Amino acid sequence: MSSGPDKLPRLHFKKLKYILSYSLVKLFADDVKVYLEICNVDDAAKLQKALDLIAEWADDRQLGLSKGKCNTLSIGKHQDTTQYYISGTELPCLPHCRDLGVAITSDLSPSLHIQQITTNSHQRAISILRCFVSGNITLLVRAFLVYVRPVLEYNSITWSPHLKQDVNVNVNQSMSIKDF
Repeated sequence: MSSGPDKLPRLHFKKLKYILSYSLVKLFADDVKVYLEICNVDDAAKLQKALDLIAEWADDRQLGLSKGKCNTLSIGKHQDTTQYYISGTELPCLPHCRDLGVAITSDLSPSLHIQQITTNSHQRAISILRCFVSGNITLLVRAFLVYVRPVLEYNSITWSPHLKQDVNVNVNQSMSIKDF
């Protein structure tokens, strides 16, 4: 087994995952996501304990937590109203959040994400049409493929529109870009 500076974060995360073994933990780069089904007060206490362990783990290693980026998201019909804290800072319970570029809502609907990416892609397409004075269609198509299409296709497997209203948002955005 090799050691070195590049192995250090992974070893730290392995220790953290071991400490939080009773809850579900997802680790990606320098992000930690802890989630747990909250059915009763004991489950809420377990989640708070996990947050306390994360704060203690980070303090022991002199790693700073971005408390401003920490929040809770209650998913499902029964919303958890428990207030959670990390290092004495109350975590806001948000109706939606962004994770790895995908908008996640409390009802797991893809509508907010679809609305956000179609708005973003529409703004980019309009910027391309305004910035490129050229009537060269090949150039405009290439710019669209490089700057707009990746926004629409990023992680599409997780949010693929299946509701008629979401499909219509995509179609309407496409039509307005063509009309410009």
